[in-house]
Amino acid sequence: MESKKIVIGNLKMNFLAQEITAYLKKLEKMDCGKRVILCPSTIYLPYFVGKNFELGIQNISAFESGAYTGEVSAQQAKSIRVHYCLVGHSERRIHFQETDEMIREKIRQALKEKLKVVLCVGETETEKDELKTYKVLKKQIRTALRSFSGKELSDVIIAYEPVWAIGTGKVPSNTEISYTIGFIKAIVKELFDVEVAVLYGGSITEKNIAQLNKIENVDGFLVGSTSLNADKFKKIIEVVVTQ
Repeated sequence: MESKKIVIGNLKMNFLAQEITAYLKKLEKMDCGKRVILCPSTIYLPYFVGKNFELGIQNISAFESGAYTGEVSAQQAKSIRVHYCLVGHSERRIHFQETDEMIREKIRQALKEKLKVVLCVGETETEKDELKTYKVLKKQIRTALRSFSGKELSDVIIAYEPVWAIGTGKVPSNTEISYTIGFIKAIVKELFDVEVAVLYGGSITEKNIAQLNKIENVDGFLVGSTSLNADKFKKIIEVVVTQ
């Protein structure tokens, strides 16, 4: 039976133009269907259009259009066949001081254009050590999704990415991830009376994906640095999507 899980590759600010062709060539023969989404740097989005996977953008503006130098609107993204957008990644929260309120406005713009939103949430290591994980996640979700209808939220996916696990090699146990994903699904149901898909992200590799894929309530994975290596990323896709 075909898996219904999805795999998102967040390529972040990587690759030069001449490296893109070789990367894409390694992925072009894979039967990815609609279950694999790649999110390249914005400048490279046109290189990825029309390939055998879905296309996502790493960030969008909280504004619809106008004099916002350097920004990319949801409408612009949609016009080149982008179907997904990442919102609220911890790197945006940390390096660009994005608040939950700002994130909500980005979600508003994305949903207006019928883009599927991948809302990233997660706690820092300090918050984890202080046993604040669930409190932090509830606040992030409640604030970011407040005022949207259940119908609108059907286009929202949540990615649980503990900040302390991103790029560190530290990965929560399957039990920890399962409990936290269960909490996220329950809190969204409680607050908004809607069911959402929840992904896991944070130090996912081709070596640990088989173990992580055993988590029954996980709906897919958001992959960072490992997605930069096409061969390793293909192995993750094979485990999650094509087996």
